[in-house]
Amino acid sequence: MSLKEKIDRELKEAMKSGDKIRLNAIRSIRAALLEKEVSIRVGGKAELNEEQELEVVMGLAKRRRDAIEQFTAGNRLDLAETEAAELTVLEEYLPQQLPDEEVEAAIREIIAQTGATSMKELGKVMGLAMKALKGKADGGKVQNLVKSLLSA
Repeated sequence: MSLKEKIDRELKEAMKSGDKIRLNAIRSIRAALLEKEVSIRVGGKAELNEEQELEVVMGLAKRRRDAIEQFTAGNRLDLAETEAAELTVLEEYLPQQLPDEEVEAAIREIIAQTGATSMKELGKVMGLAMKALKGKADGGKVQNLVKSLLSA
């Protein structure tokens, strides 16, 4: 079952249950998926592959994290709580995040493969690291780890 089919099924369940936060989060996923399909459509109908679906949900989750940060900084805790609740729903559709130790081990392996020794090679290491850890680790966390390992 594709993510789109799962979203459609769970949208109906959320409508029946009356869970407004879950309903809003699922609607945002559905709208973003449809928007992405329209943007890649060439001649007729376009279907998203799993990677594209994952990118859409990851983008929505990143927006929620940024909004939580902004609302917290602006002392709007009510809005931050709503965003956090929707983020929890979005995370159900993302792959399980790797623990910090596994992320660091993967980055160390990539650094060893590339032979990177300085911050000048940050871009090369980051490109490979993000490709290998896509959806499994937060990009900011990966960047911080790569910087600390290369500067050590």
